[in-house]
Amino acid sequence: MERELALEFVRVTEAAAIEAGRLMGRGDKNGADALAVDAMRTMLDTVDIRGTVVIGEGEMDEAPMLYIGEKIGDGQGEPVDIAVDPVEGTNLVAKGLPGAIAVMAVAPAGCLLHAPDMYMEKIVTGSAGRGVISLDAPVEENLRALADRLGKSVTDITVVLLDRDRHDNVIRRIRQAGARIRLISDGDVSPALAACVPDSGIDMLMGRGGAPEGVLAAAAVKCLGGEMQARLVAEDAAQEQRVRAMGVSDPTKLLTLEDLVRGDDVLYVSTAITDTDLLDGVQYGPRFCSTHSVVMRSLTGTVRFVHAEHQLTKKWPNGRPVAQSRRKI
Repeated sequence: MERELALEFVRVTEAAAIEAGRLMGRGDKNGADALAVDAMRTMLDTVDIRGTVVIGEGEMDEAPMLYIGEKIGDGQGEPVDIAVDPVEGTNLVAKGLPGAIAVMAVAPAGCLLHAPDMYMEKIVTGSAGRGVISLDAPVEENLRALADRLGKSVTDITVVLLDRDRHDNVIRRIRQAGARIRLISDGDVSPALAACVPDSGIDMLMGRGGAPEGVLAAAAVKCLGGEMQARLVAEDAAQEQRVRAMGVSDPTKLLTLEDLVRGDDVLYVSTAITDTDLLDGVQYGPRFCSTHSVVMRSLTGTVRFVHAEHQLTKKWPNGRPVAQSRRKI
């Protein structure tokens, strides 16, 4: 992919974050998502690509835009797979809580796992975890192995998990091993990224979350040289059939980072809607708003943080004023 595309995709996630951020704390998660979807879709049409949405807002009959299989871009560039989540953490935006982002991943056609909307078991660490952690290993063994690689005590390891009843046993075992835990209510893409960044305060992400979010996280992990393993969790025969239809012959297969994101040319882009461990959320002033984004490319290993100011008097390509909400609550 052309490296110039990186900044174009930053503009896409910036637009989604600015629109969704207007509804922060107003209890309208669906409204925030709708605004972000519209903004992201509008901006994508200006990018010089022939894109296909492989992870998006759902099937064609479930979403008016950014649905799986939708063709996006101006049709003049190279063919690419696109995974998007206009608001990763809609509940976080609705409640005004930290951790919400607008996020996307882009790779050459055929390189992103077409993950169905189901659960996925995940384990993520930074580069220190390569070759020493395993999704099939006991929790305690993974903690010890990572601690040894990092030159830490297990008691200094911090693990992030979604605060769900399904994780009660894992949480108990982590605590018994002596490691620290950060429980989050929603949104596990941003913490997966943080687990790969030294001095972020997060060493590992574990547990069961969304499979589409797992692919987005895998793009970030690959760009940062981290380690990730995953397994799709099919809860019935229909989900097993869907997994096979997506090209995974064995629904119980242990998925490596290469299975999730093939090749070495993926872009990951996210803009914070609310504050995250690494990014500042959208801030609004009388004439400007500011955004904080990260854009990464696996081919070069480049990580760029982008601070931007946006004039609120300007307009998006569809003619709508920047950051102006079209909805009343």
